[in-house]
Amino acid sequence: MRSRYFNFPLALGVPLLMMALLLAIDPSPLDFAIEHLFYQPGEGFIGRHSFWLEDILHDRAKQAVIVVGVLAIAGFLLSLLPTRLRPWRRALGYLVLALGLSTSVVTPLKTLTGMHCPWSLSEFGGQEHFTPLLAERAPTANPGRCWPGGHASAGFSLIALFFVLRDRRPRAARVALMVALGLGSLFSLGRMLQGAHFLSHNLWTLLIDWVICLVTYRLVLYRAPAVQAQQEQLAWGGQG
Repeated sequence: MRSRYFNFPLALGVPLLMMALLLAIDPSPLDFAIEHLFYQPGEGFIGRHSFWLEDILHDRAKQAVIVVGVLAIAGFLLSLLPTRLRPWRRALGYLVLALGLSTSVVTPLKTLTGMHCPWSLSEFGGQEHFTPLLAERAPTANPGRCWPGGHASAGFSLIALFFVLRDRRPRAARVALMVALGLGSLFSLGRMLQGAHFLSHNLWTLLIDWVICLVTYRLVLYRAPAVQAQQEQLAWGGQG
């Protein structure tokens, strides 16, 4: 089945441009201004010990996303058998791959960057000194593990559902995209209220997850429409 046309240069170029801007223009003044809205001197972040933010929006919500991943794996395994899911084999394989990459990339990036959470910084009652993303970290016995946002990734990784559905169920795909962006944003806000992440941490998470889901879609699922496929063949000199 041929895919519906998709403008990959635009869909990839915009997030890459936003990444470049985040590296070129230090977002920390905005990050700190926003986090100060959620911080009460002497008491801490307003959501730090919230049952709803920690137990429900963080723990239970993340478990729900894990269930989606488990169901995707189970669906893919069943699609290898002569079942009704067989026509969805490639789509389910893509979903497992995209979800896996989007969430598993977070931990090594956290370790590599060593960024601290707001609640660990001296400006918010902690002991650590802030350094921008590309700067050398201040000496510390407790390296940070807060960039990118792991919880935000649990929501934004569901962008993969949009790409799974866009060629078969366009309307459902749009709904899935809104749900993924909504959940990712809600998870991001919850962790910001707790002092666990800056806004830019979560924005980076969205951009990384979008790029992963997009590139995997192009490699695994996308089948160019006939006109586009012919144009690509001509561009590569495939007529000879």
